[in-house]
Amino acid sequence: MTSSWPWPFRRLWAFYWGGFVVSRRTSHAYRPLSLKRRAWLTLGGVVVGGAGVVTYAVASPSGDPGAGGRAKRPVQVYDLALKGATVGKRELPRTDTEQFSLVGVSWAGAVKRLDGTAQVRTRDMEGGAWSAWRDLEVNIDPPEDPQAGMRGASEPLWVGPSDGVQVQVVHEDGTTGALPKGLEVNLVDPGVVTEAETKATEPAAFVAAETGPAATPTDGTTVTPTDDPTTTSPTPTETTATATPTPTPTPTPTPTPTGSASPSTSPSTSPEPSATTPTAPPSTVPEPPVTSRAGWGADESLSPDPSEYNADVKAVFVHHTDGANDYSCADSASIVRGIYAYHTQVNGWNDIGYNFLVDKCGTVFEGRKGGIDLPVLGAHTYGWNRESAGIAVLGEYTSTGASDPALTAVARVAAWKLGQYGADPAGTVQLTAGATQKNYFGTSYTAGTKYTFNRISGHRDGYNTQCPGNSLYAQLPTIRTWAAGPVRGLKVTSLTGAGLSGSTYYTKGAVTVRWSATTPSSLIKSFQVLVDGKTAATTSGTATSANTTLPLGSHTVAVRAVHQSGRTVTTAALNVVAETTAPTFTTTPKLSLRTGTVNTAAVPVTLGWKATDNAALSSVKLLAPTTATYGPTTTSSARTAKSGTATTWSMRAYDYAGNYRTSSPAYSPVILQETSAVKSGSWTTRSSTSYLGGKSYSSGSKGASLTWTFTGRSASWVASRASSSGQVYVYVDGVKVSTVDVKSSTTLYRQAIWTKTWSSSAKHTVKIVVVGTSGRPTITTDGLVYIK
Repeated sequence: MTSSWPWPFRRLWAFYWGGFVVSRRTSHAYRPLSLKRRAWLTLGGVVVGGAGVVTYAVASPSGDPGAGGRAKRPVQVYDLALKGATVGKRELPRTDTEQFSLVGVSWAGAVKRLDGTAQVRTRDMEGGAWSAWRDLEVNIDPPEDPQAGMRGASEPLWVGPSDGVQVQVVHEDGTTGALPKGLEVNLVDPGVVTEAETKATEPAAFVAAETGPAATPTDGTTVTPTDDPTTTSPTPTETTATATPTPTPTPTPTPTPTGSASPSTSPSTSPEPSATTPTAPPSTVPEPPVTSRAGWGADESLSPDPSEYNADVKAVFVHHTDGANDYSCADSASIVRGIYAYHTQVNGWNDIGYNFLVDKCGTVFEGRKGGIDLPVLGAHTYGWNRESAGIAVLGEYTSTGASDPALTAVARVAAWKLGQYGADPAGTVQLTAGATQKNYFGTSYTAGTKYTFNRISGHRDGYNTQCPGNSLYAQLPTIRTWAAGPVRGLKVTSLTGAGLSGSTYYTKGAVTVRWSATTPSSLIKSFQVLVDGKTAATTSGTATSANTTLPLGSHTVAVRAVHQSGRTVTTAALNVVAETTAPTFTTTPKLSLRTGTVNTAAVPVTLGWKATDNAALSSVKLLAPTTATYGPTTTSSARTAKSGTATTWSMRAYDYAGNYRTSSPAYSPVILQETSAVKSGSWTTRSSTSYLGGKSYSSGSKGASLTWTFTGRSASWVASRASSSGQVYVYVDGVKVSTVDVKSSTTLYRQAIWTKTWSSSAKHTVKIVVVGTSGRPTITTDGLVYIK
């Protein structure tokens, strides 16, 4: 096959084996590779239509390797030329295509710039809807050592499974200035090549019998190249139609789940050290998990050149790959595979440009081959590749920031790579410019001159590009901080098993210390609980709590975080007192009668107490006959009690350490009816359901009296009140203690209107005497209540 083959067979070759056709563009190195052009076809398996339309044919049963083989689909790249009547514009109308998921625009000349805009629209393969116009990033780095066969190209754009495309390329400001020659749109189908992907894919019932782009414009036009000479088709030979191919082994990827923040990884071994292969230096921080090239399905035949190495890694440049951010992390391996195919088969490079790629779930993928632990020369930041490594985050981050898992992964990789050479990720470094140019901010660089960079920089710091997007660029300080340490945002969130009073915690001894930090746990080596400045407990970097027991006495408690770099940070110390002395009731809980409405089920009483603690009283709780919680300074509570029944009033005093003491005295309110009193003078019995027991005594005779005798510690006189009610004198143990006016604007029954409480229970007498108040002499008494 020669270069006289018609488009689209130029730069394409196909190999059929095991039930499917593997289609590849010519894979150029950063030096061009030899051009391989072969096409094996099964008997009766191919029909090539106009404009390179692919017709599918069922594979021969004798060549079917089984359902597992049929389920796999190789990576394929399709090229469609752009055309245009005007000098300053090229376009492709809406065109039906074979399946693809990644799209870009390329042109002749690796260092030729496209001064203008390139936009694409794609048709969703499942729903058939056309997307809005989307810009392609065309201002990308040229190769530092351009070779024949390399092409200029936009950044590839991940669009997901699609089967239609529309493209327009317009010169800057819409002028008619010349556009690069050989403009074409490049479509990449990343295929299905790993076992993990096979499980989620239905077996294919057909194979591609030809490798053209299968593009049919929907407007009826014929898609032909506008910048390449007309060529003729080769004469078919018997070999082309019927030959059985010599088997060529294809890569067998190690199954690696994708879409997980902690993927299973295939071991990434460095090449044996040689005169051109350095020895991998150890790093000051742990190596993060990395999905190997075999794990994401790299076809190593696309990059047969040996790896090239730098002397070291002085800096890391952070990139974004452009494209949609709503991809599923299960598709991340496909995206990486698509970028790999684009870089090798569209740009014509000898490998993928980035050293590492990271998805939004935090999965890290090995990029350029040569050993992840070696200073592999990449092709990611023009003028600075010889002293750096490149990490690309899958997605577009102009207005939306990268996810925390992605930032964490970038920080871990950067810290590990820089740690191999003793570099501080938060520091700066002098890099020697490999090209004369300007960066995004207008800073001029002269080849051979040293300039200061952050150890972790953005692509735009070194080259005039928007990459890695405004939002991700603004997150670089976070990445540097996470990568370098110490741990940020460390604080103690709680001390379980202890109570806080003022600025001091109190505990009986055993405590659980809980903390939080803003630095991701995967970058933290360990946490230590410090008691009086000494390590009392050590946990992993993923822990958020630890237990320890303090001896009696006063202590300080703090938490120290150890970053993977070895840098430490310690929280402010907490003052903690360990003590086991229980509170005491200096005044046992007691009941006393209070004023209010009385009935047999609810006698108004006041519950009083006093509790203290040697350190700090926390609270007092009422446990029975009902429940309530009171502060440490509260000493009384208005309650009601049932008469005639001994009731236990159980209270418990707590201190802040959790020590407590319980007191449970029992009391019984007793109602003495007026009939139980010693009577003198004239009294009349009244009957009503409003009275205690249904009856009461009434008298308007001056000097009439009633005397009750009882043994108890509190008493209250109960009467009815009205506007015509008069006054009484109250005597206690023979001594006049009060004059009580029973008058009320409204009529009230069963009112405890006078009370008396003693410090202890004893025998007492209470006597009421009618005053005979002028105009309202009447008194209606309803008995006496006392507590025993």
